[in-house]
Amino acid sequence: MRERYQGQSLNRLEDIRFLTGRGRYVANDYVANVLHARVVRSPHAFARIARLDLKAARAVPGVVAVFTEADLAADGIGELPCVTVIDAVEPIIVPPRPALARGVVRHVGDPVICIVAESPEAALAAGEAVDISYEPLPCVTVATAALKPDAPQLWKVAPGNSAFLFHKGDAATVAAAMASAAHVVECDLFNNRVVAAPLETRAAIGFHDPKTGQFLLSVTGQAVHDHRRVLAGVFKVPLERMRVTVPDVGGGFGTKNYVYPEYVLVLWAARKLGRPVRWVSERAEDFVSSAHGRDFFARSRLALDRDGRFLALEVRAVANMGAYLSTSGPISSTNAAGSAIGGVYDIPSVFYEVRGAFTNTPPIDAYRGAGKPEANYLIERLVNLASLRTGIDAVKLRRRNIICKFPHHTAMGMKIDGGRFGANLDDAIALADLDGFRTRRRQSIKAGLLRGIGIACFLETARGVPAEFARAAFEADGTVSLAVGTQSNGQGHETAYPQVAADMLGLPIDAFRFHQGDTDLLPGGHGHGGARSMHMGGTALVMAVGNLIEKGGLIAAHLLQARGDLVSFVDGRFVVQGTERAIGISELADAARDPANLPKGLTPGLDGSASNTNDLYTFPNGCHVAEVEIDPDTGVVRLDRYTIVDDFGSLINPRLALGQVHGGVAQGIGQSLLEHVAFDAEGQLLSGSLMDYALPRAQDLPNFAGGLKESAPTASNPLGVKGTGQAGCIAAPQTIMNAVLDALSPLGITELDMPATPFLVWRAIQAARATSAASHSLT
Repeated sequence: MRERYQGQSLNRLEDIRFLTGRGRYVANDYVANVLHARVVRSPHAFARIARLDLKAARAVPGVVAVFTEADLAADGIGELPCVTVIDAVEPIIVPPRPALARGVVRHVGDPVICIVAESPEAALAAGEAVDISYEPLPCVTVATAALKPDAPQLWKVAPGNSAFLFHKGDAATVAAAMASAAHVVECDLFNNRVVAAPLETRAAIGFHDPKTGQFLLSVTGQAVHDHRRVLAGVFKVPLERMRVTVPDVGGGFGTKNYVYPEYVLVLWAARKLGRPVRWVSERAEDFVSSAHGRDFFARSRLALDRDGRFLALEVRAVANMGAYLSTSGPISSTNAAGSAIGGVYDIPSVFYEVRGAFTNTPPIDAYRGAGKPEANYLIERLVNLASLRTGIDAVKLRRRNIICKFPHHTAMGMKIDGGRFGANLDDAIALADLDGFRTRRRQSIKAGLLRGIGIACFLETARGVPAEFARAAFEADGTVSLAVGTQSNGQGHETAYPQVAADMLGLPIDAFRFHQGDTDLLPGGHGHGGARSMHMGGTALVMAVGNLIEKGGLIAAHLLQARGDLVSFVDGRFVVQGTERAIGISELADAARDPANLPKGLTPGLDGSASNTNDLYTFPNGCHVAEVEIDPDTGVVRLDRYTIVDDFGSLINPRLALGQVHGGVAQGIGQSLLEHVAFDAEGQLLSGSLMDYALPRAQDLPNFAGGLKESAPTASNPLGVKGTGQAGCIAAPQTIMNAVLDALSPLGITELDMPATPFLVWRAIQAARATSAASHSLT
């Protein structure tokens, strides 16, 4: 029997294509007779459109058309919906969101005019020739400020700028626990707004066939079937007339999951003009037109008894939704965050409240982790504050309250089937060398520097949409095609899925061809999001291959003239028990193409399809430790050491899994130390390019220690996997901020919001020194 592929750190099969320049992307995909679209956007955060003069733009050589919202309305084009469903105390208010602004613009970057030209240069020139006059209005960009009575009102349909009010948990039980607790720790925490900034900006090409009425959107996206459903609704056409395809994708991180105005525009313009239309976002344009992430303020309280046992957790939060509700905008701050509130700790009572607020900023939607980073950040910061308040060591306090018996039912209704919660903590502490930290801290002090160590655990509730589709089929050339409804944008699906199928079918891995990102491949699919691909898509593939084998067994029994119950599939061959009669699966596949070789009722070919409907969550978990060094004279934070101990159940490809963790940690480092979307008082984006928005670079990343543990596979799927794609981003921010605050603690600094940039750290140090000097002068 040959060695199994599952569990092996194979090199990514798709990398050969990428490294040899054979990757296919929307921006450079050749399309004959294609036109080029450009969107003219609002320079104001809130304003009425007073006057439009498009004559000069239409006169630019090479311009084919200049469109406004009135043109779309005349054609009956619908508005972009928000599809989020939550059990809200105050129902979600979804203001109208046309593809082009209707009389009023509500954030810098709001689309106003669509220009279509023979070349990008002509479209650019026409955009500069558009003459628009605006009447600016007072704006608001901060969510908590937007909810105040005197704030500018964005929408008549949303009084007080409130988008929704969401509750989860038992408020009365929590209040009673707080009242009787020996200790109550509280703090205000802000999860800073970030942009996803994938290597490839958003792009789309719209096609329309006037003979059939068929639309085709080629897009750099993450969820073709979800896009298809939304766009069919916007265009008011049957689902079968809307096809969506996705070629290779250069990163997504959640922001490419959604339908944007530009996708509607290229499809509509293609139908209107009778030619395909391409739109490619510029980097600065992406910053103001793609969905942002986080922007979440939480006032939190944790109750403890005299022994340091957690009794109750209360979180009252405000989530910035931006000017419009994005496709699934409210989900991150409500259902997603609510499922993970409390983290890895046994907290008997929890109450979670969040109010969504409209502001004059680009819309917020799910960004890597989607609510779980916010939830884990606040509990881990609270645990550290509780350690300071009670005098109980932070490690001991975590160990005392960590979930240790499974299955465990959380106060938020989640059933956790298992995990290495306590073992992760112990392993991470051992690997991080806490004893050596004391020596390293003394060395830093001698050098005039501050050193701190931060420990944090995390719990993810991973699943995404609870349904997925897959198909496996032998092709005429002898290869096996695998189609799955998930979507890879860098995770390595083209390698991991064949690893699963190769073991099941007893074939070499180069016998497989992986397909994704096309609504014609499968009847459904829900793309990437929620670390769901192997849990949902992998299970669907296992089911589809199982159905293929079952069909093969019926054909083999017919060909080998044996009873079906006597035919077994072993190591790539169908074998009749107790005999030497057997047939290899590839030979059987060749025979199955001829209807004469099939028993009655079977269609030609050897294939199998499956739909995996599974509402069970998986629970990726871990413990990370960070060590930082701070220069008190400049505020510069250097991340010196970082230790990872994570439990993702069984691993299909350990190298790919660890790469996903490292990438997620890098993004968490970015949010905690560097990245922040900043607006001025007029709503202008101050961090609108990579010159002003600080993404982490190689010099900002330490060598990572530790790794992944496989001793606690989940029973929620046949592969035992838990999902790795988001975990690093969920774990890193609180780990690093705990380290920063530990380093600053000798100065009396116990609170600091992300990102811990040099200026903000320096300012906190100066304020602490001034306070200390003032107190000394008084004494």
